[in-house]
Amino acid sequence: MSTSAPPVAPGTDAARADRGRLVGELIFAVLAVALGIFVFVGAFSIRAPGAGSQVGPRVFPFLVSGILTFSAVMVLIDVLRGRLGPQEEGEDIDSSAKTDWVTLGKLVAFVIAHIVLVDLIGWALAAAVLFGGVAWSLGAKKWWVAILVGLALGLVVQIVFGGLLGLSLPLGPLLGWLQPLLDAIGG
Repeated sequence: MSTSAPPVAPGTDAARADRGRLVGELIFAVLAVALGIFVFVGAFSIRAPGAGSQVGPRVFPFLVSGILTFSAVMVLIDVLRGRLGPQEEGEDIDSSAKTDWVTLGKLVAFVIAHIVLVDLIGWALAAAVLFGGVAWSLGAKKWWVAILVGLALGLVVQIVFGGLLGLSLPLGPLLGWLQPLLDAIGG
């Protein structure tokens, strides 16, 4: 729910904070619109097996990109009209805390590693690295459990999306033996 920003005396700390919030929300809205457009355009490059009136793998990305773009445009319009989102006031929010750049750097590194590793070692193993790395970065005590959970989730996604829905998720050299199983599931 948006609220109109109350008037603030120029040059005060509150005015600078409001300006910072406005800029932050504008950047968020513009990036969300750009992401929606990017996903929409990228959905055209998805190979759809067969033809006809079947619901294919493009439907979900088109739907998500449409909802994302519409929502982001509405947020952008609200921000341009001066209606900013409410500030966080939860008890678990420390507004004076600084950004933990080390943790953020680890998270970005694991996402980049996932992107690079998908084609090299396959979806399921890359998902295990991503899941385990993110869990470790966020403070998981038993990193090896996180990797095992990530591997299990990666295999489930591989079977459901690769086998049942026919999407092309690379198996990689270590999991190539799963291809006959995926072919049998997919029919």
